[in-house]
Amino acid sequence: MSALDPSQLSQFTGTEKYYRISRRHLLTDGTKYLAEQAECYWMMDAIASHLCEIGTQDWFVLVRMDVSQGRAVMVYEDGNGGEHARQQIPYTDFPLSSITLYACWDGKHWVIMLPSEY
Repeated sequence: MSALDPSQLSQFTGTEKYYRISRRHLLTDGTKYLAEQAECYWMMDAIASHLCEIGTQDWFVLVRMDVSQGRAVMVYEDGNGGEHARQQIPYTDFPLSSITLYACWDGKHWVIMLPSEY
């Protein structure tokens, strides 16, 4: 059962620490909170996997996930409506009906963050 309090997500502005989830992917305080409280490290892994495929030509990627009836669709966009990738998630118990995350390339790492941390 999720311990996520969605109202807490907007409280994250900036980050004090980065958390490595792979050699080239970092979470912020906010995305680490989300991953832990919503038990969705799987989502961070999916994002990291797609970022490897998308590459670093675009330094910014918007990730939107919409959840309905225990299924989800994750869409990876350039921030201007251009779609990089789309992934169907056949089952999820993610507690929110939708979420948007940002990923920014800092020259060495992809930093996955909440919009309020951008």
